[in-house]
Amino acid sequence: MKYRYLSHLTGSCTLMFLAHSLPIMAQTAEEAARPLFASHEVINVRIEAPIRTLIRDRPDEEYLEGAFHYQLADGSEQTLDLKLRSRGKYRRLKRTCTLPPIRLNFRKEQVEGTLFDGQDKLKLVTHCQSSDRFEQLVLREYLAYRILQTVTDKSFGARLMRIEYIDTDGKEKQGTRYAFVIEDDDVIAERIGLNKLDLRRTSYNALEPRHANLVSVFQFMIGNTDFSMIAGPADDDCCHNVVLYGNPDQKISSVPYDFDFSGMVDAPYAEPNPELRLRDVRTRLYRGRCSNNQYLPESLALFKEKQTEIRAIATGLDLDSRNASRVARYIDDFYGVIGDEGEVEKNIIKKCS
Repeated sequence: MKYRYLSHLTGSCTLMFLAHSLPIMAQTAEEAARPLFASHEVINVRIEAPIRTLIRDRPDEEYLEGAFHYQLADGSEQTLDLKLRSRGKYRRLKRTCTLPPIRLNFRKEQVEGTLFDGQDKLKLVTHCQSSDRFEQLVLREYLAYRILQTVTDKSFGARLMRIEYIDTDGKEKQGTRYAFVIEDDDVIAERIGLNKLDLRRTSYNALEPRHANLVSVFQFMIGNTDFSMIAGPADDDCCHNVVLYGNPDQKISSVPYDFDFSGMVDAPYAEPNPELRLRDVRTRLYRGRCSNNQYLPESLALFKEKQTEIRAIATGLDLDSRNASRVARYIDDFYGVIGDEGEVEKNIIKKCS
């Protein structure tokens, strides 16, 4: 069970894709240097890999060797070397996912001048199980990443892909499914101008309070309690589903990831931490600090300002009618709370820690 980690946290393979042209817009030097996350266009992908071996052995250290082919706009192809392995903790377990999350590893010198320029290692979030239901969950988790991106640059970039899986072992039938890659921890550090911090644990007083409050509101919006900004699992470093960034003499910024246990995603295997006594993962619980409530009006105002953009992202995803309706209602519920002073007092201010 995933929450065994959280008892103390309550206080040879081939890939091919068609590279879409980027939208015409002003790009920063950093975006131009790392074009993968400068666009939100879906990338069409074909993976040819020993999927059966990956599923059976789930190697988390040894990579499978392979090649990476992608088609340019003029129809020509570029070939890159690729290494691939499984990754993650809970979703890497066979009882959780048939297809585990995947780590893609490129050669830096080979990706120069390509869509993957500046990339080295990328996390790939897969569809977990073969049913259409789980593919929809990929889109819902991708939405969570996109929502955070709308309110802060201190967030993980995510790029959606449409992947056809071809098993070179000749056994597995995965078909064509959605997946998305996540920006690497070290790439974020360079992008936001902060150092990635490797700490055993930290304190709330060490966190940058304005950003911590914004993240707390975001986690409340998506209905996520599966995180800690100050500590990791008992047998691991800080922090749980959060990466810390900072520089000397500066407060620490917390950047969250891994939202499959959130109400926004509502994965069938997800269940709330029993210590929080929640009915299910769709039940929101605000876990922000009372000491940061001075920043709450600013955080709520920003989410209100971004409401149209957030709704547009949700409606632009390839969700079926049932999932689109559930996501829309979940977003509506959040904006119903933050748009009513009494609801803010009841569900946020009085629930702070």
